[in-house]
Amino acid sequence: MVYRYNIPVKEEIKEIVIADLILTIAFTLSLMGGLFSRSPNSLERFIIYFPGIFVIVTLTFVLHELMHRQVAKHFGAIASFQYSVNGLIITLATGIFGFIFGIPGATVIYTNNFTKREEGIVSLAGPLMNFAVFILFFVIFMLTPYINNSYITLIAALGMFISILLAFFNMLPIMPLDGAKVLNWDRNIYIGSMAVIFILMAVSYLILTGSIIDMFMEVAIMIILASFFSLFYRRII
Repeated sequence: MVYRYNIPVKEEIKEIVIADLILTIAFTLSLMGGLFSRSPNSLERFIIYFPGIFVIVTLTFVLHELMHRQVAKHFGAIASFQYSVNGLIITLATGIFGFIFGIPGATVIYTNNFTKREEGIVSLAGPLMNFAVFILFFVIFMLTPYINNSYITLIAALGMFISILLAFFNMLPIMPLDGAKVLNWDRNIYIGSMAVIFILMAVSYLILTGSIIDMFMEVAIMIILASFFSLFYRRII
């Protein structure tokens, strides 16, 4: 990814919209088992689920990145969201094959003046937004018996799942992810944040699947993918 300084707002909006749409398509495809799934009515299911997944991805991914951006600017940095062409391709390709590794882009921050505390706060801001989104979807889920709409119930459950999964992935203590910077700032805050994330992940898995066994497999996969991604970031491979 080639980083650019302080790109125009219109360009930034365009890039975050493209990243949002690609991530939405990839998530929707992955939930269907991929583009080559033999499930009946695949196209119809894609059309039905796409709007709900779009809302989830926009709230979990876009707000996560915008929170990084705004907090970084609060501390005097230059910050803007930039998509990654390679990241968009990887995100879409994994969705096509029935799983998801979402790295469509990131908030790029330029500063020489951040303290460990400021960098830690900026890094934690994104996952904290995911906590807020999780709570929003949890409240909606709890209200769904009164709404009596199975589609809203499913979207609320998926919203909890995706929002906290994104928080967990980003809080892994592996560069360049947020967790490495938070841990470098304050170990107690990092441990406390991860403890909350694990609890909320367990809740989301219990709601969706009735079991937390799959959660540990998902955690292992994300750690492997994050470690592999880190090797590219550090130009080791």
